[in-house]
Amino acid sequence: MTQPAPEPAGGTTAEALPPPAEAREELSRRRGLTGLGRLQVTGIVFGLIGLATVLWVASALPGEDVTLTFGLGDVAPSLRLDPPNAVRAIGVLLVLAGGVAVAERWTRRWAALALLVATILVVPYVLIAGVALSGQSQTNLVPLFAEALRRGTPIALGALAGLWCERSGVVNIGIEGMMLAGAGVGFVAYALWGAGGGLALVAAVLVAVAVGGLLSVIHAVVSISFRTDQIVSGVAINLLAIGLTAFLRRQVLLPLGIGSAVTLPQISLPVLSDLPLIGPLFVGKPIYFSMFVLFLLTSFVMFRTPWGLRVRAVGEQPHAAETLGVDVIRIRYQAVILGGLAAGLGGAWFSLETVGSFDDLMTNGTGFIALAALIFGKWRPWGAFGGAMLFGFSDALGTRLQLLGVEVAGYPVPSQFLQMLPYVVTIIVLAGAIGRAVPPAADGQPYERSR
Repeated sequence: MTQPAPEPAGGTTAEALPPPAEAREELSRRRGLTGLGRLQVTGIVFGLIGLATVLWVASALPGEDVTLTFGLGDVAPSLRLDPPNAVRAIGVLLVLAGGVAVAERWTRRWAALALLVATILVVPYVLIAGVALSGQSQTNLVPLFAEALRRGTPIALGALAGLWCERSGVVNIGIEGMMLAGAGVGFVAYALWGAGGGLALVAAVLVAVAVGGLLSVIHAVVSISFRTDQIVSGVAINLLAIGLTAFLRRQVLLPLGIGSAVTLPQISLPVLSDLPLIGPLFVGKPIYFSMFVLFLLTSFVMFRTPWGLRVRAVGEQPHAAETLGVDVIRIRYQAVILGGLAAGLGGAWFSLETVGSFDDLMTNGTGFIALAALIFGKWRPWGAFGGAMLFGFSDALGTRLQLLGVEVAGYPVPSQFLQMLPYVVTIIVLAGAIGRAVPPAADGQPYERSR
């Protein structure tokens, strides 16, 4: 009888063999020229920021205490902080988080968690330092949180659009264009109907939603039926929306002379809006509240219904889904159009719920930030919602610091620097602060029926 070959002394044959060439190339690509992984590089950056904070920034801040209040009135809770010590403590935490990330080989999953915590710590860091440098003794955080939720609304709706598209296997970077077109065409329809509020305003919101859906149909036809490169299709949608809305503004809105109009009415939820401390969070406008409803519905439909299972299946293994009788093309069409409707509603937030007018490029890159929120949330509904609120908070924080009049060395900080804050947070998140984000397996891959 033939005897089996003896195993190498170091273990099994598979363990003794070197990794395949493809695996070595992938590892080399991920680690780059420095030999360090993405989390390690991000950890070094956070560590250096923390070190600079401990050694220089904290000691440069004014020593007067600042008070962070939570609500209005004398009974509202408050937190009194010494800026140098508070910022120095955050700096120490940043150094520790950076060290955990640099030691990724041993800390493993803790490295990504440490960088996520470090990213969140940037918010109180900027807030405390900004209030201290503004010369103000206190600031109220409840209105700041309410404003963050409001500003995060279009980002969340854009992330919802991307979620439906990419979960079905279709990349959609045309969300920005769908939102812009919804904002522009919706307001043009409102202006033509007199811009007097009432049913005309509701109809204009429906027009904005329909325009987002129409552009998503174009994207679906080009990328699903014609199997064109999905990135190119999304870019074309963005360029089409820019040209279309600019044309309508010059040819329709300017001759009509409508500079501003009535926006959607504010709603206060009974009982909830009267709660102490958190009451302002339950005061908002219709699209703001509909955003929460849509996320609840999305979470339920996508993970608790057969149709949601089909959407996820065609985004992961479309050919396997086909063998089970799933019409992959129809499911992808439905998901992409549903995402376009959500993007159109996000566009209506700008012109019909918030500003009451329309300007060229007024969405200001919100669709791209929404994609970053989607990646932040790792293609899951409530993760994407959390990412949207993080970006919304950074936007609201930049505005609050601008109103406080922050000064460094006696010179006011330019407003443009503060307006950059949400985009800086976007770069930090995409650079590696969330760990590895793996999209659906078939995301961006054209599909052709097997039979």
